[in-house]
Amino acid sequence: MASLTPPTQRLFDARGRRLDYAGRTLVMGILNVTPDSFSDGGRSARLDDAVANAERMVAEGADIIDVGGESTRPGHTPVPAEEEMARVLPVLDALAHLPVPISIDTQKAKVAEAALAHGAAIVNDIWGLMGDPDMARVTAAHEAGLVAMHNRASVDGSVDIVADMLAFFDQTLERAARAGIRPERISLDPGIGFGKTFEQNLKALASLSEIGRLGFPILLGTSRKSLIGKVIDAAPAERLPGTIASNVIGIMAGCAIIRVHDVAAHVQAARVTEAILRAA
Repeated sequence: MASLTPPTQRLFDARGRRLDYAGRTLVMGILNVTPDSFSDGGRSARLDDAVANAERMVAEGADIIDVGGESTRPGHTPVPAEEEMARVLPVLDALAHLPVPISIDTQKAKVAEAALAHGAAIVNDIWGLMGDPDMARVTAAHEAGLVAMHNRASVDGSVDIVADMLAFFDQTLERAARAGIRPERISLDPGIGFGKTFEQNLKALASLSEIGRLGFPILLGTSRKSLIGKVIDAAPAERLPGTIASNVIGIMAGCAIIRVHDVAAHVQAARVTEAILRAA
């Protein structure tokens, strides 16, 4: 069993910024400052474009901006830490005026530490503290929020993916507890599209409530992913309707945060979904 007691209040603490998700889904806007992201590579690679896109997402209602300097799409080319920092640190400095917390999407503790020193408030780790052995220490030392994602080094269709996620998160929470990461600073991400077959991705989405029983807020990231393109033949930029559908399912299952490219559309979808749920 995990050694961390789940938070008693529905608040996600990002370095002292307490984001309330009680009855209100938080929307995380994706800001990829990379040339090769699967959906929007290059759109925010220039500093001015990155700032303008972040400001637009905040104006549309984003509660968090997630900055990433390395594409993690299938078949991506790994980026050295120095190059990743060269991409993200000037952007983080330029976003210091924003009224919302900034998340750093990285799997490297060295990048996370530098980003936190430049104002980031959340570490979004695609390996859920199970990759870089220094990630838990860095996150705890800066009192940062943590998004811990489920991942697998290889795809195995024979795996019970829900049991695998629960076992993975149990280890994540144990590492977080040992490092001193407080429960209210932790969110869990089922990792849609990472280390899973198409069928396992669907199963993970259909089983969000089981992950929710761990008591930690769930972040759901399905935006424009290949899962949607396998259900209906559509290019990444044409997958907004499918993305909204998956996120509405997530909100109905109790997800606290949705990570999206299309902020305005999802803010509207979330508010309508919440209104209906309140009337039930």
